[in-house]
Amino acid sequence: MSFGESDMSAFGVHPSERVSLFIDGPSLFATSRELGFDIDYRKLIAHFEGACRFNRANYYTLLPEGDDYSPVRPLVDWLDYNGFTVTVKPLREFATDDNGRRKVKGSIAVELAVDLIIAASAMDHCIVISGEGELAYAVKEAQRQNSKITVVSSLRTSPVAISEDLRRATGRFIEL
Repeated sequence: MSFGESDMSAFGVHPSERVSLFIDGPSLFATSRELGFDIDYRKLIAHFEGACRFNRANYYTLLPEGDDYSPVRPLVDWLDYNGFTVTVKPLREFATDDNGRRKVKGSIAVELAVDLIIAASAMDHCIVISGEGELAYAVKEAQRQNSKITVVSSLRTSPVAISEDLRRATGRFIEL
């Protein structure tokens, strides 16, 4: 999906609506990489700022614990300085496999879900860019608060980027 001015109809966003954006960074990164395109975050936020009563762009991501270099760090810093509310959670090492590779785990689903539910009471429309099934209940709760929810992800990746639970929970699904 490109973010041209005429694309707001795809989101079902009306110019008078109060809108917030919730981006699952790891999910968007993996999906865009699989589909073969980069995200222009400057255009993304400008797209919404010019088309509705845009409230906030929230970006959630994971970074390695400690001083490990992460290629995500420059993006996180840029987003933080350019109008995004960034939530960072540590990616924790929990084991080493037989080949000496570190196994890590982490999830930003709880943080995104809580922020979505809180925002839903004040927003007309929340756009969630994620495919994580753990967000299905939060999406349903946000809709119970009379906020329209649009989920952006992909069915074209292998495996599919959006969980069936999340797709069923949302009011509107948009293919990335």
